[in-house]
Amino acid sequence: MNMLRAVFRELIGLFVDDGSLALEIVAVVVLAAISATLIPDVPLAAGAILLFGCLGVLLGNVGCSRVSEPHS
Repeated sequence: MNMLRAVFRELIGLFVDDGSLALEIVAVVVLAAISATLIPDVPLAAGAILLFGCLGVLLGNVGCSRVSEPHS
């Protein structure tokens, strides 16, 4: 049973290694869903929110991790 838990934790860790990144991506997806619901006549708005939101979150996360890592 302990081995099964360890495998499950490792599997979850593959997808949610950085909790803040995962939460920010979920927030972008929720924002895009709200946009698609409120303005269904403009589906490109939701697509743009997804594209630029995810890229922004990713670049922000990479920038923060680069700053926090010690230089060798």
